[in-house]
Amino acid sequence: MRIVVTNCNTTQEMTEEIVRGARAAAGPGTTVTGLTPAWGPESAEGWLDSYLSAAAVLDTLRTYDGAYDAVVMAGFGEHGREGVRELVDVPVVDITEAAAHLACLLGRRYGVVTTLERSRGQIEDSLYTAGVAQNCASIVSTGLGVLDLGDAHRTEEAFVAAAERARDAGAEVLVLGCAGMTGLQRVVGDKLGLPVVDGVAAAVKLAESLVSLGLTTSRAGSYAKPLPKRRSWGLTGGGT
Repeated sequence: MRIVVTNCNTTQEMTEEIVRGARAAAGPGTTVTGLTPAWGPESAEGWLDSYLSAAAVLDTLRTYDGAYDAVVMAGFGEHGREGVRELVDVPVVDITEAAAHLACLLGRRYGVVTTLERSRGQIEDSLYTAGVAQNCASIVSTGLGVLDLGDAHRTEEAFVAAAERARDAGAEVLVLGCAGMTGLQRVVGDKLGLPVVDGVAAAVKLAESLVSLGLTTSRAGSYAKPLPKRRSWGLTGGGT
């Protein structure tokens, strides 16, 4: 089985970290390939970055010529998953909804611990669209930017402090609210006494399940193939 994992930003080091987490979760016989957009934001933080990232990820998949059986979108709360589902003919699993769905199997209410406060609105919208917002007790910011997550000690301290606030708000399960936090669940789970769901790992396992079951995106209605027409992808991207 071949899974491609799309980073939502242009930072190659983050792609490599995400791929390490995805490969750790993948079963025997599954290969994981990371894709980094050639253009877009270096980190996705806010509405502008998110929409730009969505277009860049779509363009990356549109021009990727490798074979794959599923797509994992590693942008927490970022836009684009619905467009990718129209574009490709394989299952598409977004880490935001994957983490939330698994969290709902582990407790009645979950909390999301994310990066900056400005990301909350996007995450709320993404969870609502996925149909799991009603189970979310809180979305709590660590105050750290995406590119700050490389400092493991500071990230762990900020995550634990934010997670305690989420627990106080009624969260019974915690969700890592950024792909750059991948791997943190192993460090903080015991400290917090709560299950901690990593969206990258959750998405990989769900993608494997869908492929194994022979299931893919429905083409009836919402995710029908795009209408045939000319589309210009930027000044030099040509048309399809």
